[in-house]
Amino acid sequence: MPSPQRYTRFAVALHWIVAAIVFAQFALGWLMQEIAKQPPGPRASAFNAHKSIGLAILALMLVRIAWRLSHPAPAFPPMPRWQARAALANHVLLYALLVAMPLAGYLGSAFSGYPVRFFGIALPMWAAKNEAMKQAMSEVHLFAAWLLAASVIAHLAAVVKHAMVDRDGILARMGWNGREPMEELRWKPLE
Repeated sequence: MPSPQRYTRFAVALHWIVAAIVFAQFALGWLMQEIAKQPPGPRASAFNAHKSIGLAILALMLVRIAWRLSHPAPAFPPMPRWQARAALANHVLLYALLVAMPLAGYLGSAFSGYPVRFFGIALPMWAAKNEAMKQAMSEVHLFAAWLLAASVIAHLAAVVKHAMVDRDGILARMGWNGREPMEELRWKPLE
């Protein structure tokens, strides 16, 4: 099957939905640490929202992976081999982290001894309280958060490079109607 020129509309929609939710989730994850423990209500609500959003990201990523496996990615424009390999490696890392991170968060919650809620609905409790597993999953979750932040920054740096330096049209693969999503931000020399 030949490579398409751009991602499908469904893949584009999933990309931008997941990106927006991940940015919001980073902000919530950071801010909820600052909420006072007493009274417990506001902090518990923020943590439950964070967990629910994380599980939604996990579900969207599983759909995204299934879609991606059945729909080939568009071919890269001509570029050095190392750049193509770096792009592929970073995309694989992004996908892996966007599955591992919510999974570790869920497992940490499951081993906490408290019920995990998905937008207010208590999920079945299947794990006994295990402080060592909870702590291990919390550490994996935190490490994955920092690694995801670094991977997103690398991804955004590549976006800027391709949009404003190379101007190679690669971003049109992820835009609507074949247009680059950052076209209006592109630097143009004064005439």
